[in-house]
This record gives sequence, structure tokens and C-alpha cells, in this order.
Amino acid sequence: MYDDICYLRQAHLFQRFGLSGLDTDISRDDDHYLSSKLKEIGFPTWNKPATAPCHNLMPATQRRVMQYPPGTGAVLALFPSGHQLIPLYVSTATIMFGFALLGIFYASAPCLTLIAGGVGCLAVYLMVNPAKASYSMAPTMAVCALAGFLTARLFGRSQQKGKTLLTVLLGFVLGLSVDFRLPNLFLSSAYFLFFLVSFLSCRKMKVFLRGVLFIFSLLVGMAPTLIANMVNAGSPLKTTYSGNDLARPDFALSVTSQYLADLQFALLAFVGASIIFHLCRGRTDGIRRVALIVTANLLVNLAFFMSHPIFTPYYTVPVAMLSLWSLLFNWLMEPAGAVDGGILEQAVKA
Repeated sequence: MYDDICYLRQAHLFQRFGLSGLDTDISRDDDHYLSSKLKEIGFPTWNKPATAPCHNLMPATQRRVMQYPPGTGAVLALFPSGHQLIPLYVSTATIMFGFALLGIFYASAPCLTLIAGGVGCLAVYLMVNPAKASYSMAPTMAVCALAGFLTARLFGRSQQKGKTLLTVLLGFVLGLSVDFRLPNLFLSSAYFLFFLVSFLSCRKMKVFLRGVLFIFSLLVGMAPTLIANMVNAGSPLKTTYSGNDLARPDFALSVTSQYLADLQFALLAFVGASIIFHLCRGRTDGIRRVALIVTANLLVNLAFFMSHPIFTPYYTVPVAMLSLWSLLFNWLMEPAGAVDGGILEQAVKA
């Protein structure tokens, strides 16, 4: 419930110290930015740093630091202090609107134009509810749209030209998503599996090198988080989170039932139906390949969140939107003849 104040403190550190804002030690609140914000909302112990919300004591460094990765604060720091939230959501929603227009541009039939517009409207609506519940969701949603487009370009086409660059870009973008939310690391799970299975099945050096490039690009994108972990927790592989966020996986019926009763269930059901549609109608290897990658990604992410002891109304939204954007652009980028022929065939059968 204090996420908004803590993200703004993160942005304040970047605006005040530049790159040194990666150091989120509570002792750096010597200008009383955080304590004054807590006082404004009536936090009972606003003047006691040891009780500050969103800050955890790191055993290795004995420093009390912010738990979040640095990406969201860095994006908020791009806007003037006191006028950050609205520009953040407006700019990210505009990016998704741009991808919806790009989908309409790719559409080769009226029904595809409507579908592209529908997915774009859904993405923009989700920016209001539930993405507004966490500032980190705004940049995550924009990154998912870009990653979905790159997924379709990389895996949905058979030609080899430009695949190396697309691999690097996709790895970097997925790594960048981790800087906004640590669980976004699971968004890259199916891509790891794809490169691993592809290499084991063909044993070709070019496939191995593409996998290495993907991992390297992912790590480059994650670099701000890894550096922040080193500074704040004492190691790039140590997290700054604590408590329930570090609990062992446990498939509790109470958590699962909350997802079933939430808007996320309808969104996930729509994604599942879209996957089935693409697997059934896929006339090219590219369509089936992207559908299988999306399926694997969805299953891994659901396994993580369903076994996580904390429920929120937005946890599964990133993987759902990454899946929808990937499937949408994969379908839209199918050769026009194949798409139109399929429509005509369905019309004849009807």
C-alpha cells in the first residue's frame, strides 16, 4: 500500500544523485523526502527510519534498502518532480496505442483490422485497471507490447536475414523488463527453452550462438538490477526483497481461487482460447512455433504465480499481454495470401 511513495523516493534519488541513485540506503534520506511523504499520509512512525515501509535490512551489508529494482524509479525520474504519475501512464499508454496502429497497418483484411484494434483497446483499458495498482506495471505493459512484436518477427518467419539482430533486441527488451519487476524474469523462460531444445535437436553452432547472444543481451538489459543488487544487497544474485516474497512455492487453494474470481481469469482464458485457435489453424511453422513458445511461457508463469503466497490483481497481466501481442503480430505478419485464403475458405464452408 506504500508502493507509490517508495517508487517516488526511488525517482527522487535518481534526480538527486544521478546513477548513484541505485544506492537506496535509508541513510540517504538526509533531506527527509521519504519521512515527509510518510508524515503526509499519517504513517505512525514516519520519523523512525527502521520502520520505513518497502525497505528491508540486508544481512550482508547491514543496510536498510529499498526492495524494488531500479527501473520504475528511473523512468519516473524522467519527469519533473510532482508531475510524474500522469506523464508515466500517458506515455506508456501512447506506446501501446502506437503498437495497435502498427497492427492495423499490418492487417491485410477487415477482420484483422478489428482484431488489432480490439487488442489495442484491451491493452489501453488494462492501463486503467488493474495496471494503475502498481507504477511498475506501466512500463512493463509497454515493454510487453514491444517484446510481443519482436517475438513474432523473430520466430514467426522462416527467413534468416536479421535474426541475429532480432535475437539481441528481444533478449535486451526482456532483460529490461526485469528492471521494472523482478517476476518479469519469468517472461523469458520459454525463450530459454526454445533455444535449448533447438540446439539439442539440431546441434548446429549458429543456433547455439543465437542462444548465447540471447542470454548475453538479457543480462545486459538486467544490468541495472544486477548492479543495484550488488550495491544494496552485497551481491548481484541476492534480492532486496524479504518476507512472503521469498516464501517457498506452495500451491494453495486460497490463492488459486482468488485468481479464478478475478478479471485475470477472463484475460487468461482469452489467451488460452487464442493459443488453441492458432495451434488449430496454423498453416505455417512460424504460427505454430510462436503459439508453442507462448504456451510454454504462460504455463511457467502461471506455475510461479499460482504457487506464490501473495495475490494481486495484476501479477499475471504481463505474461497475458506478452502472449496476446505475440499471437496478434504473428497472425498479422502471415503472408497476405495465406490469411485471405483462410478467410475465403471459412466463408465458403459457412
